[in-house]
Amino acid sequence: MNPSRQEAAPHTPCPLYRKCGGCQLQNMDYPRQLHWKQEQVQRLLGRFCKAQPIIGMEHPYHYRNKVQAAFAWDKRRNIVSGVYQASTHRVVPVESCMTEDETADRIMATIRGLMKGFHMTPYDEVTGRGFLRHVLVRRGFATNQVMVVMVTGTPVFPAKNNFCRALRQAHPEVTTIVQNINDRYTSMVLGEREKVLWGPGYIEDVLCSCTFRISPRSFYQINPVQTEILYRTAIDFAGLTGKETVLDAYCGVGTIGLAAAKQGAGRVIGVELNRDAVRDAKANAKASGITNAQFLCADAGEFMVDLAQSGETVDVVFMDPPRAGSDEAFLSSLCRLSPKRVVYISCNPETQARDLRYLTAHGWKVQALQPVDMFPHTNHIETVVLLSKLNTKQHIEVELNLDELDLTAAESKATYEEIREYVL
Repeated sequence: MNPSRQEAAPHTPCPLYRKCGGCQLQNMDYPRQLHWKQEQVQRLLGRFCKAQPIIGMEHPYHYRNKVQAAFAWDKRRNIVSGVYQASTHRVVPVESCMTEDETADRIMATIRGLMKGFHMTPYDEVTGRGFLRHVLVRRGFATNQVMVVMVTGTPVFPAKNNFCRALRQAHPEVTTIVQNINDRYTSMVLGEREKVLWGPGYIEDVLCSCTFRISPRSFYQINPVQTEILYRTAIDFAGLTGKETVLDAYCGVGTIGLAAAKQGAGRVIGVELNRDAVRDAKANAKASGITNAQFLCADAGEFMVDLAQSGETVDVVFMDPPRAGSDEAFLSSLCRLSPKRVVYISCNPETQARDLRYLTAHGWKVQALQPVDMFPHTNHIETVVLLSKLNTKQHIEVELNLDELDLTAAESKATYEEIREYVL
C-alpha cells in the first residue's frame, strides 16, 4: 500500500525522507496521512463492515521506544550510525529522527564519540571484520528505564567495564547494558548469545496497568501511547463482564491477555510457541499480581482443537498474528472451537481481509472495525475487528428479486420459521 505521487502533498520535513525510506508518507501532512490510511482500510475491509474513523496521535513524533542503528565508515573514514537505505545495505547516517525516541538518538551520538577512544571499529559485512554491528536502545515509556544493547561481531569486548562506566557517566538514565553476540554472516540484527555487562539485563514498562519485562529480544509494541488505545479498544470489543474464559492465541509476552485479565476477564489462557516469550509472560503476570491468567507453550491451532474435543468452551478469542496473517489450519481450528466472539488485531489489512473472507464464509460476521495509527508517517496501519458467530436461528441472509417471483397470496404469507426451515 503506497500513495501515488499525484495524491501526495509536497510536505517533507525530514531531510532524509528520500534516502531513508522508513517514513513513506512524510510527503503528506498528518491529517492527509490519516485520510489516506482511512481510505485504504475502507477499500480493503469495507465489504465486511464500515470502518470507524481512524484514531491518530495527538503528537505524532518521537514515538518509537525501540531504536536500532547500524554502524559503518563513511567515505572520509568517520564512524557513522543510522539506518539502511531502502532495499540496500548502505548505511544512511542519522543524527536525529522525527519518529525515534530522542533519548535513544542522544545515546547513539555518545556511542559514536566513544568508539574512537575505545578503539572500536564498525563491522564490515563484506569482509566480516570489525567489532560493532548494531546498537539497540529500548526505553520504558512509563518507567523511563533505558536498556542499551551492543551487538558485536565477536564475543571479546575489550575494556567493557570502562566503556560501560563512560556510557553511564554520560547518560545516568541508562539502567542496563547488554552485549549481544552475532558472529554469523547474516542480515539478522540480533544473535542468539547475550552477556549482561551492567544492570539486570532487562527493563520494565507499564501498559494498561500491567508491568512488563522487556529483554533485548522480547517483542513489545514500539508505540506505547497508541498501544494503550489499541488494547483498550480490543478489550472493549470483547465485552468482558468478569465471567468469560478468554484465549489469547498469539500471546507473546502476554500483553493483551494480561490487560484483559486485569480489566474484566474471568480467566485468561495464553498460548505461544516461543518458550522465552511464555517464560516472560509468566513473569509479567507475577509482577502485575495477576492470578487469573495462565500461559502455555503450544501451537494455538492445535490447542483449540484439543479444547473443542475435550468439551471445553471459550467465550472470547484474541488473535494478533504476524504480518503474514493466520493460516487456514488456525482459522479452521478457531471455527471448530466456536467462541462467542473473536477480536482480531492486525498490522496488515491485506492479510486480514483474506482471513476475514474465510471466517465470514464459515458463519462469522464482522460487527465492528476500528483502525488505529500506530506508526505515523509510515504506510503501516493497525486494525481491530470484532467478529461474532451467526446464529442460524436468528440470522438468515437471502437475496431475492421479488419482481422475478410469481407469488400467490398464500405463498406471500410464508412464516419466518417456514422460510428458515426451507433455506437451511
